Amino acid sequence: MQKIVDLANSTRVYDVAIKTPLNIAHQLSMRSKNTIYLKREDEQITHSFKLRGAYQKISGLTLEQARKGILASSAGNHAQGVVLSASRLGIDSLIVMPLSTPKIKVNAVKQLGGTVVLHGDMYDDAFTYAQQLEKQQDLIFIHPYDDIEVIAGQATIAKELLAQNPNIDKVFIPVGGGGLIAGMATYIKHYAPNIQVIGVEPKDSPTLYLALKNAKRIKLPEVGRFADGVAVKQIGKVAYPIAKTVVDEVVLVSNDEICAAIKDIYEDVRSIAEPAGALATAGLKKYIEKNPTENENLVAIVSGANVNFDRLRYIAERADLGEHNEAIIAVTIPEKPGSFLQFCELLNNLAITEFNYRYTPSAQAHIFVGVALNGGLDEKQALIDRLSKSFDILDMSDNSIAKTHIRYMVGGRADVKNERLYRFEFPERPGALLDFLKKIGVDWNISLFHYRNHGADFGRVLIGLQVSDAPSIERSFDELGYFYQNETNNKAYQYFLKCAKY
Repeated sequence: MQKIVDLANSTRVYDVAIKTPLNIAHQLSMRSKNTIYLKREDEQITHSFKLRGAYQKISGLTLEQARKGILASSAGNHAQGVVLSASRLGIDSLIVMPLSTPKIKVNAVKQLGGTVVLHGDMYDDAFTYAQQLEKQQDLIFIHPYDDIEVIAGQATIAKELLAQNPNIDKVFIPVGGGGLIAGMATYIKHYAPNIQVIGVEPKDSPTLYLALKNAKRIKLPEVGRFADGVAVKQIGKVAYPIAKTVVDEVVLVSNDEICAAIKDIYEDVRSIAEPAGALATAGLKKYIEKNPTENENLVAIVSGANVNFDRLRYIAERADLGEHNEAIIAVTIPEKPGSFLQFCELLNNLAITEFNYRYTPSAQAHIFVGVALNGGLDEKQALIDRLSKSFDILDMSDNSIAKTHIRYMVGGRADVKNERLYRFEFPERPGALLDFLKKIGVDWNISLFHYRNHGADFGRVLIGLQVSDAPSIERSFDELGYFYQNETNNKAYQYFLKCAKY
């Protein structure tokens, strides 16, 4: 433990790393009634803290070791740190990465001059293969977390943190293999034992949490892959004995809560953290929720920002659910004109974020609805209680299948006579969808409905109506003043939503 402190104090990491800023997260601070700081490791040249440990280790190799070349296994951030460090020191590097590694990380490693081998489904598979290559090619393996030199390199974050603000109450640190928290917590407890160090892990990768609970390292049969930077099956053999003596607590968070934290970080500092990078912020928020805390100085480590652009779609969808700003519910309503309108009126002006429905030839209809919330879980329960007096309601906010798949599959072909399909656009504002339904009226039966609020200036609705006289209804639409388009002949509608006989 003393060795970690001594190495951190005499470190070489600033040959490549920068002293990252400690930013106040103003919006998070106001909401939580604390002062929340973000330690911005996403601002390193590799957009991750991993550069520190990698350089600390590699720069200490002997000339004989350096001539052999180095090898690493990594889900991405450690790889970039290793390759950049190796290139600065004129050393050849080979990196084994899981097949699931985001392309942005693979490409970054290649651009920095490293040779990449993709192998296995997750980090542990890549690690096993790298160990084989280490022996076969006589390379020097640079471990991403289970090495005292690497751990000491990560401890330099704590060194900076204490210099930037000595009046800290709690520090929240993401946990994968344990190198970061072992290094930071050791340094913090050495100089400021009053500061609480709290680890944060995904619920589906609780390596340190289970190790502390069982007083031994536990190997998980499976781990979640959303936060790929911490997708490790077992806490490190070197890191665990250190961590268990200096970590005060571990908080577990869901993927939705991680997504909400990514949004929070973006809104406060305009940086898009990767899931593992936002893990500590999610844990900080979860801790405050479970342990009401006010007027404290709290720090979350933003550990990385190497996120694939196409992941942002999923993150945006889940962020409001993680913040409890959206409820997803299934509603059973009478299959008759006017039911939609009655349901919307009971929402008391809460904004509808999503509305999916397809006609079924029965007395009851099932609709999939998203509702925006302002008051979190209490407001959601009040909403469900109010709606349950008139309709059969099922809360699906925590139903993974519903959120991941069913919301996009509601519909299918239906036997709907005289159905006309229309696409509408209208100005997006609170109450806009209810306004739209009132203007459409109850003279025609709605047979299909799809709406999703994407935060744009215009709301977009796809609606099916049972009408025998299309020109007549379109004259009514002209009076609404909204853009609309008849899509009845659209091939997508005819192939997937309409039965051939109609």
